[in-house]
Amino acid sequence: MSETPDKPPVMAAPEPAAGFRHWMARNAWRFFLLFAGVLLPLAGFVALAEDVHELEAFYFDAPLLWRMHDVARPGLDAAFVLISKIGYQWGVIPGDILIVLALLLYRRWREASFAAISFAGSALLNIGSKQFFQRDRPTLWESIAPESTYSFPSGHAMGSMTLAAVLVLLAWNTRWRWPAVVFGVLFAGSVSLSRVYLGVHYPSDILAGWCAALVWVVGCFLVMFRRRHPWRRRN
Repeated sequence: MSETPDKPPVMAAPEPAAGFRHWMARNAWRFFLLFAGVLLPLAGFVALAEDVHELEAFYFDAPLLWRMHDVARPGLDAAFVLISKIGYQWGVIPGDILIVLALLLYRRWREASFAAISFAGSALLNIGSKQFFQRDRPTLWESIAPESTYSFPSGHAMGSMTLAAVLVLLAWNTRWRWPAVVFGVLFAGSVSLSRVYLGVHYPSDILAGWCAALVWVVGCFLVMFRRRHPWRRRN
C-alpha cells in the first residue's frame, strides 16, 4: 500500500484577543491624547463658560489679580508689556505664518495644513467666543496697557497655547520633543501671566483660552493624523 503524504499543518488563526491587544498597544496614545487633550479641557471650558454666561464671579479671579498688582514695579511693567506684545502681534502672528511657510517649503503638506487650520481656527474661535460671551475686562485698576475688546476667553492665552501645542505635537517624534515642550510651557505661561499682571484679563479668561486652544488643536491633530504621526513619511 502506498503511503499517503502528510498533510501540511493547519496554521491556527490569530486569536481575536491578541489582535485587539496589538491594536490597543498601537493606539493607546490616541485615547490618552483624546482624554487629556480634548475631553478634560472641554469639560473645563464648559464649566468656565457656564458661569461666565450666568454672570457669576469666580472666587479666585480678584485675589489673584490683586496679588499680581501688589508686585508691580516699573521694571516689571516694561517686561510684561513687551511679553504681552510678543504674545500676539510681535510674536504669535509672525510665528504662525513662519511655521506654515517653513512646512510648505519642506513640502510637508499635511503638517502645513494642520498648522494653518489650527492657527486660523483658533483665532476665529476666539473672536466668536468673545462676541458670544461679551464679558467686560477687569476694572480693578487702570491698566498701563488697556484693551477695548471683550475679555473671555483670552486671545493672548489662546494664541500662545495654540502655537505651543502645534509645535509640541509636530515635534513629538523628533529630537526636538522636549525643547518644544519646555518652550511651549514657558512661552504660553509667561504670555498669559503678563495679561493678568497688566490687569486686562481675569485668570478665568486665561484658563478658558488654554482649554479652548487645546481642544481645537488636539482635535485637529487626531482628525488629520488618524493613521500615523507627523514626519513618519512624505505625503
